[in-house]
Amino acid sequence: MRRRFRSRTVGAVLAMALVATACGSGDSTDGDPIAVSSFNFNESTIVAEIYAQALERAGYTVERKLNLGNREVLKPALETGEVDLVPEYVGTINSFLGGTPTADSQSTWEEAKELFEELGVTLLDYSPAQDKNAYVVTAETAEANGLVQISDLSDVAGDFKFGGPPECPEREFCLQGLVDVYGLNFGEFVPLDAAGPITIAALEAGDVDVALLFSSQGVIAEKGWVLLEDDMGLQPAENLVPAIRQDVIDEYGSALSDLLSEVSGKLNQEDLTEMNKRADIDGEDPAVIAGDWLDDNGYEDNSDS
Repeated sequence: MRRRFRSRTVGAVLAMALVATACGSGDSTDGDPIAVSSFNFNESTIVAEIYAQALERAGYTVERKLNLGNREVLKPALETGEVDLVPEYVGTINSFLGGTPTADSQSTWEEAKELFEELGVTLLDYSPAQDKNAYVVTAETAEANGLVQISDLSDVAGDFKFGGPPECPEREFCLQGLVDVYGLNFGEFVPLDAAGPITIAALEAGDVDVALLFSSQGVIAEKGWVLLEDDMGLQPAENLVPAIRQDVIDEYGSALSDLLSEVSGKLNQEDLTEMNKRADIDGEDPAVIAGDWLDDNGYEDNSDS
């Protein structure tokens, strides 16, 4: 971790600075292990593995601390240097840091980046792939009621059952937002789990007409369900983005940040959804899924070269 790097003696630091100057301003892959972590769900673990394996293939030393917990655990871990790199979501981290996220990815990222840099953490370039709250209906329900956008629910909401996590009625980006932004008043709210197997089973069985899922869940495409377009921009942007300690960038130089930003830029929505399907539905190992994605996108293993 970088804490070990900062604790070295002044003489050792000076010597390293001279070596770095001679070798190209810190763009060597030699240095402290980079501690890569993730939240405790498959998507986060897959993306963390993509970052970790990309770094390893480029010759960096990586330490994994995956499935560490929720944001209340990982944010202070980043600040203290217990972990160095975490795949984040621009809208959620923006809000968590006290900002005001919107549906615009760029402005949401800029505000979150500024807020995080005050804590010694920076956000690199974000991915086009997002994972946000999604309002989903079956294909049969969509066809029978002409549903394409969330606003199309206005004529039928009173007759529909809406299913989501128990806290949904009080959340601004869940049922509260559907009321405030779209003016939707459902006939009944059914408390379920957070886009998990209970919600999936309820929608499939017809126990609810509309369900809150997450936009990158593989089950949506697997079952041919319809993700309603958020035509009034209720949900903030939730692009995946590498959150990394600034002193890691200072130690390793721009080659490391350029690599991670390049990887993020290649991660698209279709790939993310397919990888989630492989993990959540097919039960495949996130590390294998990540390695396959890197192979498919031309990241060769140069760690021994």
